[in-house]
Amino acid sequence: MTDLFKLSDEELVKSFVSGKKKCFDVLLERHKQKVFSYIFMMVRKEDLTEDLFQDTFVKVYHTLQDGRYAENGRFVSWVMRIAHNLIIDHFRRQKHFPVVYNDDHTRDLFNHPRYSDQTIEEQMVMEEVSKDVSELVELLPDNQREVVKMRHYMGLSFKEIADETNVSINTALGRMRYALINLRRMMEERSCSLSVF
Repeated sequence: MTDLFKLSDEELVKSFVSGKKKCFDVLLERHKQKVFSYIFMMVRKEDLTEDLFQDTFVKVYHTLQDGRYAENGRFVSWVMRIAHNLIIDHFRRQKHFPVVYNDDHTRDLFNHPRYSDQTIEEQMVMEEVSKDVSELVELLPDNQREVVKMRHYMGLSFKEIADETNVSINTALGRMRYALINLRRMMEERSCSLSVF
């Protein structure tokens, strides 16, 4: 009997479509952490993350089952794109975008090991700066905010960002450039200081 965990994503997809339902469980297990983390990073609410995560894999399941999957060699990118589109749909349904405060959450997306040896004063300044940056990022236009989060929170390359968002690398770079210009402008308007960077 074939060890399903040794199969590639595409082999698992083909086996699932041909009737081996356990293959979907392997795909889910293989990619659930990445998809869940991405959704949580974008929405910052555990219950909403769980709902969108479920919706994502329900859509993946039905699309595969209906034979409508045509992304050979790019399964995980396709799943991430489904998750991303569901997140965008969710936010489009909201009339107002709530401001997210970094200290409202147990997980700090701005935390990084290089800050671990700071003094208490430096930590307090860093927390304030992180909160300010988080608030400003949320004020960016959708496509600029998306590139900033994918680049700086998820660590994706500009090629990966371009693939995930279905744009050229130049467009992804341009969005980042405008995001940085807008962030600088907003910081000047609010007299924010990022001296700890």
